[in-house]
Amino acid sequence: MTNSQLYLRLLSYVKPYWRIFLLSIVATAITAATEPLLPALLKPMLDGTFVNRDETIIRLVPVFILLIFLVRGIASFVSAYTIGWVGDKVVMDLRNEMFRKLMTLHTRYYDDHATGQLISKFTFDVTRVTEAATNVVTVTIRDSIIIIGLMGWLLYLNWKLTMITLIMLPVIAMVIRVINVRMRSSSRDSQRAMGNVTQVIEESITAHKVVKLFGGQQYESERFGDRANWVRRYSMKQTAANAANVPIVQMVAAFALAFLFYLAIEQSRTDGKTVGEFLSYIVAMMMLTSPLKRIAGVSVYLQNGLAAAESVFELLDTPNESDTGKVEIERAKGKIAFEHVNFSYQPDQADARLALRDICLDIPAGQSVALVGASGSGKTTIANLVPRFYSPTSGRITLDGHDLADLTLASLRANIALVSQEVVLFNDTVAANIAYGQMREVPEAEIIAAATAAHAMEFIKDMPQGLNTLVGEKGVRMSGGQRQRIAIARAILKNAPILILDEATSALDSESERHVQAALETLMQGRTTLVIAHRLSTIEKADRIVVMQKGQIVEIGTHRELLDKGGVYAQLHHIQFELNETVSENPPATPV
Repeated sequence: MTNSQLYLRLLSYVKPYWRIFLLSIVATAITAATEPLLPALLKPMLDGTFVNRDETIIRLVPVFILLIFLVRGIASFVSAYTIGWVGDKVVMDLRNEMFRKLMTLHTRYYDDHATGQLISKFTFDVTRVTEAATNVVTVTIRDSIIIIGLMGWLLYLNWKLTMITLIMLPVIAMVIRVINVRMRSSSRDSQRAMGNVTQVIEESITAHKVVKLFGGQQYESERFGDRANWVRRYSMKQTAANAANVPIVQMVAAFALAFLFYLAIEQSRTDGKTVGEFLSYIVAMMMLTSPLKRIAGVSVYLQNGLAAAESVFELLDTPNESDTGKVEIERAKGKIAFEHVNFSYQPDQADARLALRDICLDIPAGQSVALVGASGSGKTTIANLVPRFYSPTSGRITLDGHDLADLTLASLRANIALVSQEVVLFNDTVAANIAYGQMREVPEAEIIAAATAAHAMEFIKDMPQGLNTLVGEKGVRMSGGQRQRIAIARAILKNAPILILDEATSALDSESERHVQAALETLMQGRTTLVIAHRLSTIEKADRIVVMQKGQIVEIGTHRELLDKGGVYAQLHHIQFELNETVSENPPATPV
């Protein structure tokens, strides 16, 4: 996308507010138009007041000065307020559009982009984009009018001298063009570096307990300092380019003005120019330097904005998660079938490793199937394929005979509930976390029923505001077991026919596990359930156990059948049984 196309796309976000933006431009133009009037008033003021002693001019000039500054003040306020209003609206619209886009992106996008980089797009890049879309326009219009007005007055006073002034314009344009190239490159680097800074901050805040326990404060401080230093370095490159830009332009202008000043003095001696004409010409020339300086400096904001726009539009132009399905399934029976499914996390690479190989698995409706195996064997990958967070590289998965690719994502996911080891709770009330998303309008009685079935009302009733108690960021005010039961209550309230349990009890103590396991047994009744577990004791009651190894299914059967078979599952069970026995016989020493 060319610079002009990029900028036109930016301005499209201003279009809904074109009336206010137009008002801002008009007010800016009025403000700018008053500037050339000041040197123009000098001629009659000096000649009429001090030379000719004209009483009319003596009375009118102060009135004109007051009127000019009154109009200028009102127009300046309207210009600043309206452009600020439009800028804030554009920021809000861009952030809203970016967030809506973020909600529709494929899971792979989140895999490929660091959280800090994404946050930086919303905070850092959008602000710079707005500066380019609004401020650059008004500054350019204002200073262009001032320059045209002053040049017009100079031409009126002495067109020969003024024509010499135009010689410096191509030189200034060339200087600005050369420096703009460096500014754009430095701005891109600065945005990437700022994303890295945001990433370190986000990680350090999220993992603050790990940082403290493992003594990582110095390491994180050094890591942050390194990233911050890169931001400083790129910022200094921009500062250097900007610092060189303005004085070079000023020096070119100064040479021209100095030469003109000399010629003006010489002409005034021979042509009989009045004091008013001479000073008016000199003041107008001096006043040219400020708008020329600002016009030269506006390229900094423009290049920063265009580089930020590339980052923002990269997100907005990312294709949405594919949702080509046409079939809407209201409530599934829950029969799932994997038919020769292969899957790779890098499907575009010819030599990419397959995470799943030739998976064939039939899960009857209402049956519980446990997936077991070593880490990296493909258990979670299978679970991620069911709600179509990823799609198979080859083969297909069906639900009640429908290919998942033929179902709309909304109807498919409406039939699936998830309870995972990493419970996701939002900084909201207990009730809002249970009745989340499309369930937020359900009656409180249903929320209480779900919480009771999940054994969560046992602790909710003791909270300060009960269901209306804020849980804190990520549920920080609750224990691990309590968070799990809130997640189970959410799944119970959703009442989906398909349930995915991903290590739902792996990080709990015995007492919490007892409560959670009881809640899970209630939740699993009558639902097709995929259970992912490392602790084999939690899945002994599963209807079938699927043993995974290196992305393949190596064994399928009940707990007893697999133990009698003496294969991989029996070995895993034996290892865990021996480990549990060892821990029971040799408990950790109690500190004195």
